[in-house]
Amino acid sequence: MATKTDPLVHMGTITGGEARKLLDENPVILLPMGSHEDQGPHAPMGDYLLAEKIAELTAIRASKAGVRTLVAPVLPFGGADWFGSMKGGIAISQATLTTVIAEMVDSLHRNGLTRLIVINGHGGNVGPIAEVARELYLREQIVLPSLYLWRIGYGLLPGILGAEKAAAVAGHGADPLTSIGLHLFPELIRKDLIPDGKPLKRDPILDLQFTGLGTASFEGAEVAMPNEYDETYNFGVAKGDPRLCSAETGAALTEKLTDICARFVAHFAGKVEA
Repeated sequence: MATKTDPLVHMGTITGGEARKLLDENPVILLPMGSHEDQGPHAPMGDYLLAEKIAELTAIRASKAGVRTLVAPVLPFGGADWFGSMKGGIAISQATLTTVIAEMVDSLHRNGLTRLIVINGHGGNVGPIAEVARELYLREQIVLPSLYLWRIGYGLLPGILGAEKAAAVAGHGADPLTSIGLHLFPELIRKDLIPDGKPLKRDPILDLQFTGLGTASFEGAEVAMPNEYDETYNFGVAKGDPRLCSAETGAALTEKLTDICARFVAHFAGKVEA
């Protein structure tokens, strides 16, 4: 966790005077992005908090290792995908998000800040990030890499828990987010509201078993479906059982994610000159 002796990393809290000196060095800048949507009845809707915190821990670790790294203000609203039916959720269209990301990048590039890495915490952001990165590369031969935290986290779970338990706990509304939340923001997780794990629902029109967001099964063949998350999941929870989540798992995931991201920052900085 961050301490008072750690280097300043949040661009939003660095003064203008500090910024003029520090930013002349073209440090690596992390762009954290997440979403504001249903993460289950027990978890805060703002999963962007987790992406921002992991970006902060990454920047501190990378800076201490000799690669000065900062964190831009988090983009809390994710690209619209399956979660629009949630009361209180806020999302922006894929086209608008693409424009927002492009203009964030252009604002930094205008003043010579070109060493940027996206720290992503939402599936609906993947397409817009990729579109901006492709256009930037074709136009300027600048690479804008992106680390999708939860996709990496799913891959880490078997090594932490074993394959069987990882399969039982992995999914939206469960791991990796709930365990990381229990570790980083335990005061925000309502343990009394953690639901039982349940199978995904069936589509009521075609009478098919859902297998995930946008997919169902017909005799073992995958069928693309248009249903939103509340028709598929149970109160925001997919196949994973959130009762199996723990702060211990969250600590292990946070450590591994932070380590991977910090080591990637060092690799990136070694390949892209300031």
